[in-house]
Amino acid sequence: MMRDYIALCKPRVVMLMILTSFVGMCLAPSAHFPFIPIIFGNIGIALVACAAAAMNHVADLHIDKVMKRTQHRPIVRGKLSMKKSMIFAGALCLIGISILIVMVNTLTAVLTFLSLIGYAVCYTLYLKHATPQNIVIGGIAGAAPPLLGWTAVTGSISPQALLLVLIIYVWTPPHFWALAIYRLEDYAKANVPMLPYTHGVPYTKLNIVLYTILLFCVSLMPYLIGMSGWVYVCGIGAANLGFLYHAICLYKSNNKQQAIRTFRYSIYYLGILFLLLLVDHFLKRGWL
Repeated sequence: MMRDYIALCKPRVVMLMILTSFVGMCLAPSAHFPFIPIIFGNIGIALVACAAAAMNHVADLHIDKVMKRTQHRPIVRGKLSMKKSMIFAGALCLIGISILIVMVNTLTAVLTFLSLIGYAVCYTLYLKHATPQNIVIGGIAGAAPPLLGWTAVTGSISPQALLLVLIIYVWTPPHFWALAIYRLEDYAKANVPMLPYTHGVPYTKLNIVLYTILLFCVSLMPYLIGMSGWVYVCGIGAANLGFLYHAICLYKSNNKQQAIRTFRYSIYYLGILFLLLLVDHFLKRGWL
């Protein structure tokens, strides 16, 4: 039973989100290392992210039943009921938001709650089924964690924090569209208007290449504005070339395996980008 509740939380997705929120916390200006915001901020953000994931499982039950990728999920298999799942999600949300209000600050709590609404309600219930640009429009909710981390430390929103959001926002379409190409039959069966289903695979591949080029440019901005140094720009330059290589290979290839390789690389890419930001920052502060 516990394993099913953990699966409901999409732990691997949440772990990547917490990495980006942690980096946002570390990059935020602070006189001392922000232990309290890091500990309680990440706990609160993680709990609300888990609540959003659980709500997504409930809302997507009707399509999860017909998609091969999601037929193993706990609610689909009857391991958890929709009622228990919603109670679980509500409890996680309430506890997470309470921790953020009491131990962090109200702005972070409000933004975290809005991110939950954006993902679990606006994207999952409406955008996902309304437009092939669902990922582009709804991606802002999934891009919020570094901003949440930043506000947890500073109590304010800054251009640097919004730049971190922009990086994830631009990263999301090529990341998810690669998976959508690989799982095209699933989305067609569930009648979900993902781009490769509505506009075709070649058009989607072209968009992946174009967004990857845009990401290449956006990811250099932390260096251009003095937010990071040579360690970051050299590392992300190499990672960008890798992403562009995968995107071009996908564009030229008819092998579906290239789509899943591109998707997996995109996950590594985002982790590398934020780890580079962190290492570069610690080196400049003399902490490494």
